[in-house]
Amino acid sequence: MAALSAYSSPWPEPTPDPNPNPNPNSNTSCGVSSEDQTDQLQSLESFSSMPQDEPDSFSPSIPESNPNYQMPLPSPAESTSSSPPPTLLHISFNQDHGCFAAGTDHGFRIYNCDPFREIFRRDFERGGGIGVVEMLFRCNILALVGGGPDPQYPLNKVMIWDDHQSRCIGELSFRSEVRSVKLRRDRIIVVLEQKIFVYNFADLKLLHQIETIANPKGLCAVSQGVGSLVLVCPGLQKGQVRVEHYASKRTKFIMAHDSRIACFALTQDGQLLATSSTKGTLVRIFNTLDGTLLQEGC
Repeated sequence: MAALSAYSSPWPEPTPDPNPNPNPNSNTSCGVSSEDQTDQLQSLESFSSMPQDEPDSFSPSIPESNPNYQMPLPSPAESTSSSPPPTLLHISFNQDHGCFAAGTDHGFRIYNCDPFREIFRRDFERGGGIGVVEMLFRCNILALVGGGPDPQYPLNKVMIWDDHQSRCIGELSFRSEVRSVKLRRDRIIVVLEQKIFVYNFADLKLLHQIETIANPKGLCAVSQGVGSLVLVCPGLQKGQVRVEHYASKRTKFIMAHDSRIACFALTQDGQLLATSSTKGTLVRIFNTLDGTLLQEGC
């Protein structure tokens, strides 16, 4: 099970969500048998971050008050001229879509969207392949998973990276490859091929696990509203999506398409869901509370 030492949260305590554990009588503290999950937190030490009044500063050297500031990048003379250009392995937006992160076969890079510019990069000395990189708004904490021909980390581990300390401060291990990771200020969601695990960010306690249909793309979406988590993932049937409303402890299944789900997107407040299928002819918008189809179009 997860263990902690000297953990201090970088954010104010969120309003506690109801315990989504569907099996309160389980003989494990996480509500899952040891057969099904081997998730371990190792050496999560000082979880230092930005001051409380600067929740969205990615690094102390990127002042939030100066939108034109650009972190100095290595000059061409400093980089190895014989090195091949990096190969893009992964790309994902942060929670407010103001930045995006790119995982490469040498490390990861962070870009500002408007104005577009690279604001940070981290290249690892050995290997360095990062197949998943997930930002947490603009703070120094990221979730990393290895990838590419020479991965920096095992493909079945989620590494919690603190860029202030330039090192990993914790990890979660699984029995199969991690397909994607989603972050909130109060939750970590890890997506495997056919399972999803929801953790409390403060102590990495496992709160819930969900079984899905085969999900090689790691499809998953979470709302970002404070105190009300809505999670969307594939269901157990082709074309079905599952909506978890943790605040009200409700689960809603929506038969969105006849074909397999190709992608979906959730609004920040978790009230609207847009879906498309592998057939690629329609985009549909649903109310997540009752599953009502509100609109569809090509």
